[in-house]
Amino acid sequence: MLPLDFSAATSIATAGALSADPELAAVHEYLRQADPTGQRFANVLRDTIDQLLNGEATGRYDWKRLFKTEKTHAGTLVEINLQREFKFSDGNTMDYRIAGIEVDCKYSQQFGGWMIPPEAVGHLCLLVWADDYKSQWSAGVFRVRDEWLNHGGNRDLKLTVKAEHRSQIVWLWHNADLPENVLLHMDAEDRDAVFASKSGQQRLNELFLRVQQRRIGRNVIRTVAQQKDYMKRVRGNGGSRSALRPAGIIIMGDYESHRRIAEKLGLPPSREGEFVSARVATAQSHHSHLPRVSIDGRDWVIATAEDPPEMAPQLPPPSSLV
Repeated sequence: MLPLDFSAATSIATAGALSADPELAAVHEYLRQADPTGQRFANVLRDTIDQLLNGEATGRYDWKRLFKTEKTHAGTLVEINLQREFKFSDGNTMDYRIAGIEVDCKYSQQFGGWMIPPEAVGHLCLLVWADDYKSQWSAGVFRVRDEWLNHGGNRDLKLTVKAEHRSQIVWLWHNADLPENVLLHMDAEDRDAVFASKSGQQRLNELFLRVQQRRIGRNVIRTVAQQKDYMKRVRGNGGSRSALRPAGIIIMGDYESHRRIAEKLGLPPSREGEFVSARVATAQSHHSHLPRVSIDGRDWVIATAEDPPEMAPQLPPPSSLV
């Protein structure tokens, strides 16, 4: 994620806005303290988009496949889910009270498309944007002033922020990384191969075979399996872990022991509810340049194209150290 001072100009504008508006500064500080890295915000946005897609029941992974009414409902769900995550108090006139201050919340899937009600003029707004195609999101605090708004002709008299005044938004996080929707971004041929089978277990096996060294979120698993016991389908004892071991593939979850293995192999460690698969090989002399990890008394590396498949090691249980 980009740090708060993602550009010198923005940093100067932010400092000026915070010093000129104590309420804005208080809300900004509260949110930064509550979520210093932005990961909680990012997870809420990821989960909300996945909630709308409802992949387990529908098999959908693409925002464009949502009905118009579902897209309209997205803003309300973001507002609700942020309040649940951060336990904001209800506002008297706006959506929330944050640091004792009335704050409205507006979400848009299109950057700059926030629809602000006339009653929010004079108040603070938490403006949130996320784009699943770009895998990015932003959130900032904005003092709603009439002269900074477009007065459109829509029936409900909603207002938008003039493009030239978006600089007045004090960003908490700007163009930060949204956890990837792997199904949306993977190669189309690979995606078709994943969904070709009628078996949920086979679809998951194909997913972990074709999408390696990338984080795969819980909702992707749910969408591919389309079964209530989807997490069981990943594990050993008949799941993808045991099915893909003969091909040399390990599937690391969010256990600390698995995260250590991923890090030592130079892979992105799984965050909560995520998995990372990779084909490994026993370390040989020609692997001297590759990072390695010891599992079951043997050193392993990420397999190269020249390495033949071999039986992958059994991953340690959750409590084990690596």
